This record gives sequence, structure tokens and C-alpha cells, in this order.
Amino acid sequence: MAVVLAVILIGLVLLRVMGKQKFCTADTPVNSNSGLTIFSDTQIKRATRNFSEKLGEGGFGCVFKGTLQGSSVVAVKKLKDIRQGEKQFRAEVQTTGIIQHINLVRLYGFCGEGSKRLLIYEYMENGSLSSHLFSRTSVKLIWELRYRIALGTARGLPYLHEECKDCIIHCDMKPDNVLLDAHFCPKIADFGMAKLLGRDSSKALTTMRGTIGYLAPEWISGLPITPKSDVYSYGMTLLEIISGRRNAEKIKEGRFTYFPIFAAVKVAEGDVMCLLDSWLDGYADVEQLSRACKIACWCIQDDEDHRPMMGQVVRMLEGVMDVEVPPVPRSLQNFVGMED
Repeated sequence: MAVVLAVILIGLVLLRVMGKQKFCTADTPVNSNSGLTIFSDTQIKRATRNFSEKLGEGGFGCVFKGTLQGSSVVAVKKLKDIRQGEKQFRAEVQTTGIIQHINLVRLYGFCGEGSKRLLIYEYMENGSLSSHLFSRTSVKLIWELRYRIALGTARGLPYLHEECKDCIIHCDMKPDNVLLDAHFCPKIADFGMAKLLGRDSSKALTTMRGTIGYLAPEWISGLPITPKSDVYSYGMTLLEIISGRRNAEKIKEGRFTYFPIFAAVKVAEGDVMCLLDSWLDGYADVEQLSRACKIACWCIQDDEDHRPMMGQVVRMLEGVMDVEVPPVPRSLQNFVGMED
């Protein structure tokens, strides 16, 4: 009897120890074989001084500044709700954890201790691209810097689409998800909605994800999603880099102005200077501006077959591939003349 009790007690102790060592509660464990560091909740609290310096906040959680042992400055994303954040957490670890590119934000590690869901990234000193395009208080970007950011962002996407083992579709390309380091080098961030598709897989992505205003038409129509949906979102982002304004802006109660309509018409007419951010006061390389405007309008074509691949976008921005004048997308033609 004593032996049986001893065995039961030892078993309970082992279960308790093993339970404490579990980092994720879902059925499928997060793969940590990608060189990522697994941090404890205590380490993260110490690094962030108990989450005292908030850098920003989004739909899934908050981002805090932290300093790891050894003085490395990091950004810590703390997901709000384990039920809502679990998919994002796993998507980030399974995508960002296996990729390395100068134009993709680097994930150092994560914490999945108990119900905690924390992601530890490299710190980006100059914040998001959107803060510089749309905020009155942030540093404004000169044209040369904008073009460099547009090109760097474009270079990150073909790496995801064509060079990784699995094709990775970001699914949420927008200025908010482009971060800038100390030298304003752009890095694509926030892979919480990203989807991995095997190279030989026939499985299609149809569940809607992303941000209204950057979604390709196929998201709405229910057609299968391919890397060309990222191309569309990049085109919308490029228009905002050029103009320094949101593509959709409220002008009065119940009425909005939609910049891509105006842009597509002006590009077709050959009048691109009027699309440039007024803050720049006309200071831009006209050839680069014309090229960027045409590329943006090719990227937002309704039919994905008419959009370029991101590798082609890079070559066009680099000036090694010609860019023809694109047609006004069919979905925008019905609204031409309604922007006044």
C-alpha cells in the first residue's frame, strides 16, 4: 500500500513539474526549432520594467519598449486575449521565426508561458511609416527617402512570395505595418494574418483577412487568394507614400473622397505632379514619380493577372524594366467624375 501511495505521489509531482514547463496551451505546439529564444514571463517583465513604456497599440495588443540583458533594445508585443491572439501568435512565430531579410522585421523570440503570449522583436527607432506620412508631429519624409522606402518594402515581398521554402502571403500590407529603423530602412512587420502556402499545394486561401482599403477585390468576391493580393495592397501603400494622404478620407458627414480614383485618372492623362504630397512643394525626381505612380496603378488592377509580380515591381522601381501607362481599373471607372 505504501509503495502504491509513493508511486502516486511521484506521479503527481512529475505532472506538476511538466505542467510548469509547458509554454503553449493549444493542442499543436509552437515550433521553436528556428533559433528563436524562448523567454520567461519574468525575463520580459524585467526587460520592459513591468511594461512601463508603451510604443503603440493595435487590434491584437500593445507594444512596449524593453532592454534585454546585454543592453539590446527590443520591442515586445503583448497580445491582449489568448483566444483572439493565439492564431496571430502562432502565425508570427511560424513565419517571422523562419525568415531573415533586411526588409523584414526580425523576431528574436517569444514567451508562451501559461496564458501569456509575448513576441520579442528588434526595436525600430523611427516607428511606423504611417506615422511619418500622416502625423503632423512626426518627421516628414523627403522624396528620395520615400522612394528608397518604397523600393525596400517592395524587396521584402518577393522574398516572402518566391524565395522562402513555403510561399508566405502577408495579407495585411499597409503603412502601419512598415517599420523604419534608425537609418529609415523599411522593414515589413506584423505577420499575424500571414498565410503559408506549400509550393506544390492546391489548397486555396479564401477566409477574409486584412484591412479595409488595402484589400484586393478577390477578397470580396471570394476568389482564391494568391501573392497578387499582397501586390494590390502594396499598390495602395505606394499611392499613400506618394501622396502623403490616406486613400480614403472623410470630407463631410457621410461622404468620403477616394484618392485612387483621382490617381488612376491622372496617371492615364500623364499628369502626375498633382499626386505628389503638397508638403514636398514639388521637390521630387519627376521620372521616379511618374514611374512610381504607374507602378502603383498597375498593382491595383482588378484582375490579378494584370498585376505584376513583386519581383517585377522591384525591377521597375530600380529602373531596369520599362513601365507602360496602365488602364484605369474597371472597378474605379464607374466612379470617375464623382471625386469633385
